[in-house]
Amino acid sequence: MIRLFVALALPPAIKDQLAELSGGIPGARWVPPENYHLTLRFIGEVESWQAQDVDDALANVRARPFELSLRGLGTFEKAGRISALWVGVEKTEALAFLQAKVETALQRVGLEPERKRFAPHVTLARTDRAAPDKLIQFVQAHNLFRAPPVPVESFTLYSSLLGKEQAFYVPEVEYALAA
Repeated sequence: MIRLFVALALPPAIKDQLAELSGGIPGARWVPPENYHLTLRFIGEVESWQAQDVDDALANVRARPFELSLRGLGTFEKAGRISALWVGVEKTEALAFLQAKVETALQRVGLEPERKRFAPHVTLARTDRAAPDKLIQFVQAHNLFRAPPVPVESFTLYSSLLGKEQAFYVPEVEYALAA
């Protein structure tokens, strides 16, 4: 079995900018900068033959390059507790189009439809052990965060290896976007 997801990689300059936000919240588990990405679709565990089907399907996705803008901070809650801290991503028509194309391609090879609504973001920290008031203060202090727009010219199929402290993400295949 292999654990997969489809995402947009971020350029080093943006990862550096996001890394500058890390820290200052006791109990938060910060995502290492090398793991920053924007998930288009989490796939989960699949057999190797299914991974090949996924690769074939993604290779047929057609979408144009576009620009991505990161702005603002927010949180996700699970069971009444703040579980993650994230940087928002401006939802554009081009991003929504690419995500929909990826979703359709994966359903065509037999994957179940994604149940969650697409909420583009880059996770900065897992926060289930952090004090809610500290998280709220952090979001308020950094909510005006803006990164310069970055060109998106490809998307990537990643494998995810779960480790004791963190997951390791391996870019398996990169798919070019073309005009």
